[in-house]
Amino acid sequence: MKVVAAIDSFKGSLSSIEAGNAAKEGVLRVFPQAEVIVSPLADGGEGTVEALCYALNGEKVIKTVTGPSGKNVSASYGIIGETAVIEMAEASGITLVSGEEKNPMHTTTFGFGELIKDAISKGCRDFIIGIGGSATNDGGIGMLAALGFEFLDKNGKAVSYGAKGVGEIEYIKNEKVLTELPECTFTVACDVTNPLCGENGCSAVYGPQKGAKKEDIAVMDEYLRRYAFLTKKLYPDADENKQGAGAAGGLGFAISSYLGGELKSGIDIVLKAINLEEKIKDADLVFTGEGRMDFQTAMGKAPGGVAKLAKKYNKSVIAFAGAVKEDARECNERGIDAFFPVLREVCTLDEAMNKENAYKNMADTVEQVMRAVKIKL
Repeated sequence: MKVVAAIDSFKGSLSSIEAGNAAKEGVLRVFPQAEVIVSPLADGGEGTVEALCYALNGEKVIKTVTGPSGKNVSASYGIIGETAVIEMAEASGITLVSGEEKNPMHTTTFGFGELIKDAISKGCRDFIIGIGGSATNDGGIGMLAALGFEFLDKNGKAVSYGAKGVGEIEYIKNEKVLTELPECTFTVACDVTNPLCGENGCSAVYGPQKGAKKEDIAVMDEYLRRYAFLTKKLYPDADENKQGAGAAGGLGFAISSYLGGELKSGIDIVLKAINLEEKIKDADLVFTGEGRMDFQTAMGKAPGGVAKLAKKYNKSVIAFAGAVKEDARECNERGIDAFFPVLREVCTLDEAMNKENAYKNMADTVEQVMRAVKIKL
């Protein structure tokens, strides 16, 4: 018997690899001779660097960069050959700010650009980038400034950080960009479809959760609209209405317009990178899952992507989760044949998320599922 376990992390509890290893233990209790392949899994957001570095024998790099509030933060990214894997949230994420610092009028993506610059200096020319969880609404100008683009005000001085700086732009110059930049390719994990501006744009939809005041929403939107106009003077093909242009406070627009980046489904990028399809082809069972399953699990999230791939080869798919919502039944219509919560008894949230408890619960639940499989065999 061959089982492939590709389970997303149980955030705050088990990493993807830990969840997979627990499932492997449960299988081997019942089928000691089984071949169990544990594959890391992520959807382009948190855990992507860890998953790809593990699967492809990459290395982690730690660097001190400018955080979203302007203070130094320690951020990490992965290097796999000439490919860099970067989660922008490491340098410019919402979890790095609190209180008054949580204000997209001032938060910047400059540190994220510093990570890209560092990777280029280390020989990387291909980039896989996850842009979820940003604290910013600066249209990506902070990132671009770190790479040598100049955003100047009416006096010819560099504009401020954040959305405030976007509103100060009068001139954009690209004469001082890194000479290696044209050699680089950027593939961006982007699962949102918002345009840059308007009622569905990044300011209106995501600004409030990043700390924007009600009166700032329309102001930031107008700033970005003018920024797009100025950008098209330099890059005529720039498209503020492109699906995903509004991702991460306009970072999607910046990467696609200035760096020629391609916006793709996060899970599709990861599944291709870890070559999961090849592992699934001759499997007897495929395991997947995540911390909490609901109808969204089947709608582009990591387990849904695994199930879709498995069904290409008519494989049975079983999912495991810390908690299961009533509307998770939708998953049964989209390739997940059965799903199981791993909690074994009533307990507190802290007890459920304790790493040791979660690992044991996963292994024990998988064991019982495999006992049912054994009966059928």
